[in-house]
Amino acid sequence: MNQLSGAEAFVRMLQHHGVTHVFGLCGDTSLPLYDALARLDHGITHVLTRDERSAAYMADCYARVTGKVGVCEGPSGGGATYILPGVVEAHESSIPLLAVTTDISMSSRGKYTLTELDQEALFRPLSKWTSVIDRATDIPSILRRAFRTMTTGRPGAVHLGLPFDVQRAPVDEQDVWADRRFGAAPAARVAPDPAAIEAAAKAIDSASRPVLVLGGGVILSQAEAELAALAERMGAPVCTTISGQGSLPDSHPLHAGVVGSNGGVAATRAIVDAADLVVFVGCRAGSVTTERWRHPKPGTRIVHVDVEPGVIGANFQTEAGVVGDARLALAALAASVSRRDPAEAIAMVARARAEKEAAYRPLALSDERPIKPERLVAELAAVLDDDAVIVADPGTPCPYFSAFYPKRRAGRWFITNRAHGALGYSLPGAVGAWYGRPSSKVVAVMGDGSFGFSCGEMETIVRNRVPVTMVVVSNAVYGWIKAGQKTAYDGRYFSVDFNRTDHAAVAAAFGVRSWRVEDPAELRQTLRAAIAHGGPTLVDVVCQPLNEARAPVSEWVA
Repeated sequence: MNQLSGAEAFVRMLQHHGVTHVFGLCGDTSLPLYDALARLDHGITHVLTRDERSAAYMADCYARVTGKVGVCEGPSGGGATYILPGVVEAHESSIPLLAVTTDISMSSRGKYTLTELDQEALFRPLSKWTSVIDRATDIPSILRRAFRTMTTGRPGAVHLGLPFDVQRAPVDEQDVWADRRFGAAPAARVAPDPAAIEAAAKAIDSASRPVLVLGGGVILSQAEAELAALAERMGAPVCTTISGQGSLPDSHPLHAGVVGSNGGVAATRAIVDAADLVVFVGCRAGSVTTERWRHPKPGTRIVHVDVEPGVIGANFQTEAGVVGDARLALAALAASVSRRDPAEAIAMVARARAEKEAAYRPLALSDERPIKPERLVAELAAVLDDDAVIVADPGTPCPYFSAFYPKRRAGRWFITNRAHGALGYSLPGAVGAWYGRPSSKVVAVMGDGSFGFSCGEMETIVRNRVPVTMVVVSNAVYGWIKAGQKTAYDGRYFSVDFNRTDHAAVAAAFGVRSWRVEDPAELRQTLRAAIAHGGPTLVDVVCQPLNEARAPVSEWVA
């Protein structure tokens, strides 16, 4: 009977589940795992990062563009605490992510061993499932459970702890097998109850002005075609959350755009407010999407479709709730609702688009300095192909690119971390997105606050020859907070400003081809040169700060 070490069995289980990329950072407790990765023929590319947070963000974005499980790893102690922010973001965003943290030997527990901590207690409330593997013989079964957990029901993040001595203990090779279907989500679709579909269809047919509001669940379920069929049959306007962008191309005559307090504008809010029935699909109807549960207006009838039963009825009284996979539910609804003339909805959407464009276009053409964020969005849209992937940090990039950057194709072409909104996401996230979709141009857009969190990963980018383009919105301020202080605290600014960095010079020191732009007239040609360059590039754009801008953030506009 052939035997493998625990570390070898772990690597083989990843291989059998179709894993081809692992993002991570080495440590003492990971030595057996790294040795197995070094010796075995497994077809897995290991991307060495400079920070465990970055490893998790890379795995997150890799999963978002591929649908496969993203895998990140790190050592015990600080490695486990550093990787946690990326695990939380992925889990709350319903992204299938496996975080592996190696651990001290079981025989060393309770002896004040360096880097000892209770990993299960740390990850339990912040992941879909966590387990520290205490016996090597359990590695195959626990990995099988982990992949099933990540990719069925509502997808999410799983954490596994792998003690040092468990990595070295024996495992029977015959136990090392997997069902490859669970390497990507959704692995097992949940069909909706026909009675629930009937109730939802009845509610929709009885409405005079229905509106669809789509969350990230539509794209996670790969239900774009089914969504288009339902929207066209209903003849209803379609609005998306930030995470739902790409559910329908922006060019579709029923697509009104993003709604909510971050990226939504008055014109799209008015469409939701005019509805007598709102159909939420793959959306939690949380505080940002609904502007703190004020839109839709109280009393509006609600139909809610989601794979997670707990979100239905959590925030709004729901007339009909459908629990199930978005693709299956949307297809069933499209086959059940009556066909409606879309002319009124198309006209409503056209008016909203025109109103939004009228406010945006003068700012997008402005030659003022510092460069307006709207101008940056417009110039980047002018030089990028339809299949480019934008990874945007929270702060300045998120509302502007959500509101104004055109999503020309259905699917995941725009990524931003909206679950917890941690800074420093887009730069490493773009690396993961490129590994997942190397045929596309990937662009990371970040504020200079975010740049300071993750700029060390430019060494990872250069070492691995990752041809991403980084765009820094440079305004020397934590702009979101300063704008909030202006609006809600009478402009009493406190501890939000910092020195301006020459981000182009920093990038050049890492070996990244870089430019600095202050003149709006030079922006397009510089962005075009950066995108056309064969290697990694960075464009440092000196921009208007948020507290002086007209950002599409409702609380500031109000």
